[in-house]
Amino acid sequence: AEGEAEIVAGFHVEYSGMGFALFFLAEYANMLLISGIASLVFFGGWLSPFEGIPYLGHWLSWVPGIVWFLMKTGFFIYVYFWLRATMPRYRYDQLMQLGWKVLIPVSIIWLLVIAFAVHIVG
Repeated sequence: AEGEAEIVAGFHVEYSGMGFALFFLAEYANMLLISGIASLVFFGGWLSPFEGIPYLGHWLSWVPGIVWFLMKTGFFIYVYFWLRATMPRYRYDQLMQLGWKVLIPVSIIWLLVIAFAVHIVG
C-alpha cells in the first residue's frame, strides 16, 4: 500500500489506536467492495456458474444466489490477497514506464486487431 518497508512516515507511524484501525478497516472494506463489484461485473454475480450443464445445473439448483455471490466474492478476495502478497510493488516511475511503454501500445495494437476482425467478419 504505502511501501511500509521503505518509508518511515505516513499513517503507519503518525496514527495509533483507533485512527490506525480505521485506516486498515477502510482498506479492507475497499477490498471487499471491489471484490463484490468484480464478482457482479465479471463472474455473473448471484447466478450459478453451472446453469446450462445438464447434470450439475439440476443438482445445484437448490443453492441460493447469495451463496454463489459470496463464493465468487471470496474468490476475488483470495486472488487480491494472493497477488498483493506475492507481486512486487512498483515505484511510481516504474508504473508510469510500464503504462506508457507497454500497456498503452498493447491496447492500441489490440484495438486495431479487433477493428480488423470486425471489418473482416462484417
